Amino acid sequence: MVGVERPVSPWVRAMNIAGILLPLAGLLAAIVLLWPFGVHWVPLGLLAVMYLLTGLGVTVGYHRLFTHKSFETGRVMTFIIGVLGSMSMEGSILQWVANHRQHHQHSDSDNDPHSPHTHGGGVWNMIRGMWHAHMGWITRGTNPDLKRYVPDLQKDRMVRWLSLTFPVWVLVGMLMPAVVCGLIMMSWKGVLLGFIWGGLVRVLLVHHVTWSVNSVCHVWGSRPFESHDESRNNVICGVLAMGEGWHNNHHAFPTSARHGLRWWQFDLSYIVIKTMEALGLARNVRVPAAAKIAAKRRAA
Repeated sequence: MVGVERPVSPWVRAMNIAGILLPLAGLLAAIVLLWPFGVHWVPLGLLAVMYLLTGLGVTVGYHRLFTHKSFETGRVMTFIIGVLGSMSMEGSILQWVANHRQHHQHSDSDNDPHSPHTHGGGVWNMIRGMWHAHMGWITRGTNPDLKRYVPDLQKDRMVRWLSLTFPVWVLVGMLMPAVVCGLIMMSWKGVLLGFIWGGLVRVLLVHHVTWSVNSVCHVWGSRPFESHDESRNNVICGVLAMGEGWHNNHHAFPTSARHGLRWWQFDLSYIVIKTMEALGLARNVRVPAAAKIAAKRRAA
């Protein structure tokens, strides 16, 4: 990465690389096992359910609750959302939030942890930048200044504990679909398929959809709002990433709980937050006023 880096230990770097390679190995195993086992609705159903739950743990929890405080919720829901986000295997709460806050502060400049625009001009440098933004920054390891970026979360004992026990929740997220699938199918084959599809393949999908917001949504898409960076709205990422792909909207209004600001911009994460609000589980949901949205819109 161009700019100032805080060194990380070889152990952390090795764990980051393993977190990328193991889900890929799971996908390859899933493909190989299609020949003897075929396709079964239980592991595929668990893949879909776990994708939604852990993906929302990232989008609603890690991003909109912990990073930007775009809404408030009680301690029980904070715990549940924190656990679901941890199951995504994208890093502990404190590390994830610190990286993302650093990204917003230095977006598309040298100290942005994952900008695709800091590697120079030309086709080859664009490819290098996309690789870096998508996953290269993870393989190199990141070590953001927690005291600078997450002092508020460090004061919360429960959040600190959830962050510290991050590996436990990753393991739970892997074993839970294996156990459920094994019990439903009443076989060790079910345990294996649940672990592969609901665990490893699910992590792979959540990872690459999330990382696409860092890479794709800073290169391809529309820029309806003024921002100090190259953030863009991308329809495909908007849907697959549960609203996170409306990235230019988000960078224009980072504390907004709603990223899909137009009626047609599907934002599942915001629907979940509004549902929580209707059930009394969320409060102080922050959305910019219409006048503020209009004032920041770019001239045609």
